Amino acid sequence: MLLPKVYQIQSVTQESQDVFSLALSAKEGEAPSFLPGQFNMLYLFGFGEVPISISGDPSKKGEFVHTIRLAGAVTKAMQKLQKGDEIGVRGPFGTHWPLSQKDCDVLVIAGGLGLAPLRPALFHLAAHRKQYKKITLLYGTRTPEDILYKEELQQWERQGIEVKVSVDRADASWRGHVGVITTLISKYLTAPQNTQVLVCGPEIMIKFAIHELLRTEIDERAIYLSMERNMQCAVGFCGHCQYGPYFLCKDGPVFSYEPLKTWLTIKELQIGSNQRNSPQTSRMEVCLL
Repeated sequence: MLLPKVYQIQSVTQESQDVFSLALSAKEGEAPSFLPGQFNMLYLFGFGEVPISISGDPSKKGEFVHTIRLAGAVTKAMQKLQKGDEIGVRGPFGTHWPLSQKDCDVLVIAGGLGLAPLRPALFHLAAHRKQYKKITLLYGTRTPEDILYKEELQQWERQGIEVKVSVDRADASWRGHVGVITTLISKYLTAPQNTQVLVCGPEIMIKFAIHELLRTEIDERAIYLSMERNMQCAVGFCGHCQYGPYFLCKDGPVFSYEPLKTWLTIKELQIGSNQRNSPQTSRMEVCLL
């Protein structure tokens, strides 16, 4: 798990202006199976390594799909890759979305690129639609141009998932909802005592999603969050992603809300156990105070 294996790029898809997806297959052997919510460490030779959630269909064996936003030197270099180029992969790592509970409602709340870590879960939910009651996806983006996976959104609707997309800023062609997606939670959470909630997105969205959810009768243990942020080694060695007593890369990135709620109420809790002014520390801006 410490040394990357060589994978070859099978396709490159430009999802939006600053987001693209890479489909990878192992150069030797076969890509291992993964569970929805897990991530890989992608290594670009000569540039560095970044943690990226697996965003493909878990039922499709032998390939990894990763959706990546331009956010630094490594990801900018990755955007220039083409079919046939090679990349290093370590993983899969981390915990996964809990999808084993049946005969319940499932509410999926995604913000921006947060849809990527949830995409494998949605593939699974759609493929096993009859095992659940109502399945709803609430997905918020900045503008209509930033909407990811447009074909899959339509496909999931055809498979029985209720999809509600909202944008912060609409253009003249937009006919959908305008505003933050968290304002729709109370409308679509119709059976809180029998609903499992999966949340992934920017920290501010997570904050308000939790606020809205806790106003209902939902069990705190039924709320699951993806806390993927500032991971560096993926195995808990560097301490870069320490959050309270947890290492997000090793103990997460998917957590139930219940064990995190104490730490989520501490304003600007620092991630990482390094010195206060170290550039390797960062702050999680999720606070319910």
